[in-house]
Amino acid sequence: MASKVQVPAKTQTQGFQYSALIVGWLVPGAGHVLTGRWLRGLLLFVSIATMFWLGIAMQGKLYLPNTGDVLDMLGFAGDLGNGLFYALGRFLDLGHGAVQIATADYGTKFIVVAGLLNFISAVDAHNLRIGRKI
Repeated sequence: MASKVQVPAKTQTQGFQYSALIVGWLVPGAGHVLTGRWLRGLLLFVSIATMFWLGIAMQGKLYLPNTGDVLDMLGFAGDLGNGLFYALGRFLDLGHGAVQIATADYGTKFIVVAGLLNFISAVDAHNLRIGRKI
C-alpha cells in the first residue's frame, strides 16, 4: 500500500513573496495593509502622502533621471521611492521649476524624504510578509 505524502498547509510566506514589497512601494502603506496591519498602513500612507504633497505645495523639485550629476541621481532615487505619487506628479507636470525660494528647497527635501521613508516601509512590509519580522 502506498503511503500518502503530507503536504503542509499553504502559509502566508508561500505564493508571491514580493507582493507586499511591490504594492507597498507603489502605494505607501498598502504593503502593511496587505499583511493585516491596517493602522500602521494608514499611518504610513497619511505621513508619506502628507510629506510628498506638502513638498509639491512648497514648489519642491521632482528630479528627472539621467541628469549626469551625482546628487541629482540620488535625488531621483529618493523621489522614485514615492511610487505612484511620483508618477502622478510627473504626469501632472508638477515640481519642475528651478528652486528659487527657501520653501522650495525645503519642499524638495520633503519629497525626497517621503520617498526614502516609503522605501523603508515597503521593505518592512516585505519582512512582515515573509515572516522575518513579527
